[in-house]
Amino acid sequence: MRSVLVLALLLAAAPSAFAQTEEERLEQCIAKIDVDADAAYQDGLTWLAKGNRPAARHCTALALIALGQEAEGAARLEELANAPDAGGLDERGIYLAQSGNAWLMAGMPDEAIVTLTNAMKLRPEDGELYKDRARALMLQKKWQEAGKDLDVAIELQAGNAEAFRMRGHALLKLDRLDDAWRDVETAMRLAPKDIDVIVLRGDVREAMRLAGKDDPVGLDAVEAPTRRIVGN
Repeated sequence: MRSVLVLALLLAAAPSAFAQTEEERLEQCIAKIDVDADAAYQDGLTWLAKGNRPAARHCTALALIALGQEAEGAARLEELANAPDAGGLDERGIYLAQSGNAWLMAGMPDEAIVTLTNAMKLRPEDGELYKDRARALMLQKKWQEAGKDLDVAIELQAGNAEAFRMRGHALLKLDRLDDAWRDVETAMRLAPKDIDVIVLRGDVREAMRLAGKDDPVGLDAVEAPTRRIVGN
């Protein structure tokens, strides 16, 4: 999970509102983080000393996360999102989204939920944010709330195998085995080689066997509804 979240942070790390030279320098920092995070952090400190620019603060926060200081990096990104010079709403939303993911990496779901909820206010159509908050809720074993977020994520991101897999897991925990199976089968069609989906499929099949349910092969997943949690 850590490697996926680090990649997600880096891919979304260059808001378009920066001046070109700032954007280029931030891109160079991100590229260096992938190779030598400590060197990137030191470059960021030098950059900060020359003007404390938002992009420099962004660079150092991302480098700290890559260096394993996720909570410190998350706090800095959250501070940046609330700073007067942070940029427009889109930039602030990106910082909050990255901060929320860093809180998740730090194993701090309470902080992640607060930050991701604030990010959603700025980026309400971003399905990834709903998946990220669902991850935090699942860490707290709040399966119903996580499922509701995943309902929205699936509405916003049609064909997202990960969202179906995650919702299938939540439904399994809620003992809604038929619905869990249908979501897992949908995820299997979308990502047939995903090991996490394959493992979950086995878990759901075993739960159904232990519950004395019929062989799930006959359950039709073709018409898997967008919403399985809300309205039930």
